[in-house]
Amino acid sequence: MNQALAPLLEVRALSRRFAGRKIFDQVSFTLARGEIVSLVGPSGCGKSTLLRALAGLDHDTQGSVLFEREPLREPSPRVGMIFQEPRLLPWLSVADNIAFAAGPRAGDDPRVAALLAEVGLAGVHDALPKQLSGGMAQRVALARGLFTEPDLLLLDEPFSAVDALTRARLQQLLLTLKQARGTTVLLVTHDLDEALALSDRVLLLSPAGTDGPSRIARELPITLQRPRNPRDASLDALRDVLLTM
Repeated sequence: MNQALAPLLEVRALSRRFAGRKIFDQVSFTLARGEIVSLVGPSGCGKSTLLRALAGLDHDTQGSVLFEREPLREPSPRVGMIFQEPRLLPWLSVADNIAFAAGPRAGDDPRVAALLAEVGLAGVHDALPKQLSGGMAQRVALARGLFTEPDLLLLDEPFSAVDALTRARLQQLLLTLKQARGTTVLLVTHDLDEALALSDRVLLLSPAGTDGPSRIARELPITLQRPRNPRDASLDALRDVLLTM
């Protein structure tokens, strides 16, 4: 296989149990380099758990995850993760939070200033997290996720806790950063409109419950050019496909 055409990430038959109950089963998919893929599905289907497994944070999952055809079993600097809450350390400055992967007081690293400028926060280098708005804190979390210059960025509902206007701005920021860096993005979201606005593909997980564990029920490619008009009738048709699983 031509290395240039090989998937960046291959997920093969992942399964996970909690307290003897299988949450998801035989989940398989690939991510191409530079793609944005959204993972959607009902609450309790294991989306966040699946993301943690891809980040090397969950060792109780069966199956395999290959990063550039090599097993990924531990956290890697080439895989960044951003959570629903910013999870900034309150006693560290913004700069030290961003550079935490390099040490607890590494905020003078020149990459930090560049990242702050990139996310539109050039003036908050020395601020503490308590001095930031929710949107600003999530921008800092995004900068922290990019600090190690990852090839793959995993995002677990990163914009769900902010207001609609801030959410739209953060979505556009994500697209801008992805375009500038060529980063591959896997986004967990409950918001179908967000998935349709940002993604090259949407993976829909089925419910997990009495009918069995969650599986990938549908894969929906989206070929519309970005930026996308949320009132585009084509998006309405795609939304209907996801809602009629």
